[in-house]
Amino acid sequence: MKIHPSELYFYHSSHQPIDKQTKAYAKSLANFVNEIDVVREKMTATQWDQILNMLGLRPKDLLNRAHPDYQAMIAGKEWDEESWLNILVKFPHLIKSPIAIYRNKAILCKTPTDILKLD
Repeated sequence: MKIHPSELYFYHSSHQPIDKQTKAYAKSLANFVNEIDVVREKMTATQWDQILNMLGLRPKDLLNRAHPDYQAMIAGKEWDEESWLNILVKFPHLIKSPIAIYRNKAILCKTPTDILKLD
């Protein structure tokens, strides 16, 4: 995955209100925001792995554990690393917060203003 240093990459779900607010802050940081709606655009396990490495997080850390789909299909089962990546691929709507990558730094934006930490 090539990332241009002057572009801000914004991985989000267009269905989440926090994502829309965070996107507004993203546009104040960079002239060009490359938006990737993870629900509409198919991401690969390799792409998720690279993003997770930049974030320093595990796949499980990105997921909304309170979501009914998580509770019904994922909770209480044993998963290996590859399986967790495949969960991100198959259920991107479970990602709890948008992810921003800018100038080779990545952040999971738990609040809209978290994205400002990239500046």
